[in-house]
Amino acid sequence: MNIFMIAAILMAVFISIALIRVVLGPKTPDRVVGLDTANMMVIATMILLGAAYESVILIDVAIVYAILAFVTTLYISKYLEDET
Repeated sequence: MNIFMIAAILMAVFISIALIRVVLGPKTPDRVVGLDTANMMVIATMILLGAAYESVILIDVAIVYAILAFVTTLYISKYLEDET
């Protein structure tokens, strides 16, 4: 098992912890921050796996995923701002 796989397994554990925050978050902003954190860790994991397998497609997908996650976070933040 190389260093990339160990890092990817650790990232999976951290993603699980962030998803627990999404489920148990006492307020909606806590859940949004947990979801954004999980998204960023998924992107980092995809880049790690892209480097491990020397696959460019994983990095391309990570870039598109990052853009979509950013836009989604902005949209949810705007929705929460209008709600309060």
